[in-house]
Amino acid sequence: MTAAPDSLADLIEQLDLALPQTQCTRCGYPDCRAYAEAMARGEAGINQCPPGGAEGIARLARITGRPVLPLSAAHGVEGPRTLAVIDEAWCIGCTLCIKACPADCISGAPKLMHTLVAEQCTGCELCVPACPVDCISLVDATPGRSGWEAWSAAQASQARERYRFKQFREQRETQENARRLAEKAEHKLAHLAELTKPADDAELQRKRSVIEAALARARAKREG
Repeated sequence: MTAAPDSLADLIEQLDLALPQTQCTRCGYPDCRAYAEAMARGEAGINQCPPGGAEGIARLARITGRPVLPLSAAHGVEGPRTLAVIDEAWCIGCTLCIKACPADCISGAPKLMHTLVAEQCTGCELCVPACPVDCISLVDATPGRSGWEAWSAAQASQARERYRFKQFREQRETQENARRLAEKAEHKLAHLAELTKPADDAELQRKRSVIEAALARARAKREG
């Protein structure tokens, strides 16, 4: 039995842990954590998570004290967990599916075919619309089982950690890219300043002496 939350932060954490962590966005929010926050604030219903199904709604009802409701048809239907399968013969290596995958379970590189780690796939289905050549299909990974019968707490925990790590990695990459761009801009500005700064007095005097000597030779030649 879930202990009663002591604060809004505690309630959010309990709700987040009760979600399957597929990060599929079918609830109408960008990830499971955002959905948990919306439920805790009373801004979202407890029946908007198709991957959690009826059992997921019951879990959320116990935590929030709200009545159990049927799954919202506007957000999808409960069904078996799906597994994404990449047709490697058609893959063009665009990396769009890699960017879309919340669990970082697709590996590959630009212009190289991608492969999927089946054990880590959450069945979020986000890679399918991201693929420009329709080389990703979905297969039934849990025939006859749906909701939490097709997903375990251990799998949810692993998916949550992989999603958090991906967010951390992307944030780090963004910061590093911004740092490199800033350094590059600084180098360009320093180079520009070096090109445009005035010469020192000694250099100006040297150039003036060269010019005056040349003028003197020209006058002497003309008068000669």
